[in-house]
Amino acid sequence: MTAPTCRVTDCGSLPFLIKRDGTWLYKGSPITRKPMVCLFSTILQRDVEGRYWLETPAERGTIEVEDAPFVAVELDWKGQGKEQVLCFRTNVDQCVVAGPEHPIRVAHDLLSCEPTPYLRVRDGKGRYPIEARISRATYYELVALAEPGFVRGRKVLGVWSDGAFFSLGDLPAGCCD
Repeated sequence: MTAPTCRVTDCGSLPFLIKRDGTWLYKGSPITRKPMVCLFSTILQRDVEGRYWLETPAERGTIEVEDAPFVAVELDWKGQGKEQVLCFRTNVDQCVVAGPEHPIRVAHDLLSCEPTPYLRVRDGKGRYPIEARISRATYYELVALAEPGFVRGRKVLGVWSDGAFFSLGDLPAGCCD
């Protein structure tokens, strides 16, 4: 006897949008009940093409995300140097410790070169992870903890967490010799 196969119904595009500031919208209106947003965040997936899905065992549908689905809104740390551990709290109250499995990366705007830092929250189904954009205030706290280091032979300013060093940006030549 074989186990029954359950088919997931594809609902197509769902009327959800996650704004850059972490606000979840349904049919253009903000979802104001945080427990509801937290619940939806647990079923958020990302496929091999980078699309975002809300997926239950019975149904799934794509949703739109302006930047990253989560925002890291708070930073707590202990230790210093290589022993430092950085813990981020997201807008859905998930705590994520930066480290080898949850790296920090910094992207730069093509026009302004302004940095935008991200934290991997969990893996997607392909090479595209599910990330939290690190809020500006939290990024400033992170920069205050930064120290000079080297990444792939380049002198950078970065932070340690859970035994890994993460670059926040290149240091100018002659700086911190």
